[in-house]
Amino acid sequence: MSRVGKMPIAVPKGVEVALNAAQISVTGSLGTLVQPVHSLVAVKSEAGKLMFAPVEATPHANAMTGTMRALVANMVSGVSKGFEKKLSLVGVGFRAQAAGSKLTLQVGFSHPVAKDMPVGVKVECPTPTEIVIKGANRQTVGQVAAEVRAFRPPEPYKGKGIRYIDEKVSLKETKKK
Repeated sequence: MSRVGKMPIAVPKGVEVALNAAQISVTGSLGTLVQPVHSLVAVKSEAGKLMFAPVEATPHANAMTGTMRALVANMVSGVSKGFEKKLSLVGVGFRAQAAGSKLTLQVGFSHPVAKDMPVGVKVECPTPTEIVIKGANRQTVGQVAAEVRAFRPPEPYKGKGIRYIDEKVSLKETKKK
C-alpha cells in the first residue's frame, strides 16, 4: 500500500468533514471544498482522523489511495490556514495593481494586461512589484499563479519578467564577438 495513503489525516478544530459514498466535503473558516471520491478508495472517519484504504489490491488502487489522501490533506489545510503564492516583477516599468478580483499588469507591452481571478482566489499587491495570490484551494492558487507568470516569464539574458519569489533564474552569457 502507498506510504502516503497509510498516514491518517488529523482534522483540526473548526474544520468539519462530511463523507458520502460519492464525495468528501471539508468546511472551515476559509470556505468549503468538495472532492469526488475515487471508486478504488475507501474513506473512514475515526476519532477526528480520516483513514484511507484501497478497495482492491492493485497498484492503481494503491496509487489512487495516496493521491486521494494528499488531495484531502490539502483541502483540510486549505480551509483552516489557506495557501498563497508570491510573485515578483523584475524589469524597468513593470508594475502590478490589484482592484477587487482583478489584477492589472504593465509588463512591457503596449497595453496593460488584465486578469480576472476565479471564485475563491484573492489577489493583493503590497508593492507595485509584488503580487500575492491567496485562496483555500491549493490547485487553483497554483494554477492562477502559473497563468499570471505566463504573461511574461523570466527571460534568460537579463532576467526580466514575472517570477516566483523563491525562483532562481540562471542567466545566459551574451554572445561574444
